[in-house]
Amino acid sequence: MDHAKQKQSEKQAAYSTDSVNGHVEERAPVLKSSNRTGGPQVVPSEETRSHTSAVMESWKEERTRSIQDNEMNLPGIAAAYTSILRGLGEDPLRQGLLKTPWRAATAMQFFTKGYQEKISDVLNNAIFDEDHDEMVIVKDIDMFSMCEHHLVPFIGKVHIGYLPNKRVVGLSKLARIVEIYSRRLQVQERLTKQIAAAITESLQPPGVGVVIEASHMCMVMRGVQKMNSKTVTSTMLGVFREDPKTREEFLKLIKD
Repeated sequence: MDHAKQKQSEKQAAYSTDSVNGHVEERAPVLKSSNRTGGPQVVPSEETRSHTSAVMESWKEERTRSIQDNEMNLPGIAAAYTSILRGLGEDPLRQGLLKTPWRAATAMQFFTKGYQEKISDVLNNAIFDEDHDEMVIVKDIDMFSMCEHHLVPFIGKVHIGYLPNKRVVGLSKLARIVEIYSRRLQVQERLTKQIAAAITESLQPPGVGVVIEASHMCMVMRGVQKMNSKTVTSTMLGVFREDPKTREEFLKLIKD
């Protein structure tokens, strides 16, 4: 009888549970293997692999705009800004606004230049074989993007961490990946996922973590007008999602 109870207890312990607002979510068993320090390492469960697959679907590598497109479309964008000025009750022909439509059109193309760049172009053979399997973190990467709902900026910092799988990427390339996806019409949640997915696709690391902290002008200049509000989003893939200790180490290091 005692032996049967012990078996039942071991079976229950093989499952982890999360309690959120009083609701308990059961997770599949987590298998262990040796990690980079010789201790136990989490092998991603089916749930984590499914989550990673869903995030990867948000990653789009293809280029959707070219420099030639910019030249061809600039007059149309400028004409649209002229109409906007008239709609706002302004006179597009007054001295201070004569060149504003062209300036605004050129600026908007720059704000969204990520559409004309590809990850493969940016990495440009900057992935190197290296016998390193400890966490790599680049934090406080400046980020500027455009809210796709209101076409106003959101500005903040990006923190990136990954566990190399004997392959590392030039550190500046992580900032370039941020630039590609932030220089588009975005929502912060999707931006976070796209950065993490691009790094995963490029390096195939055991785990990736991305955290973004940003201030949204659509909350500061309009709407609720909360000057000091910040939005924080995160995407954890692989062992960063599955292993609480790895995730805790990453979150602690980006705050130090």
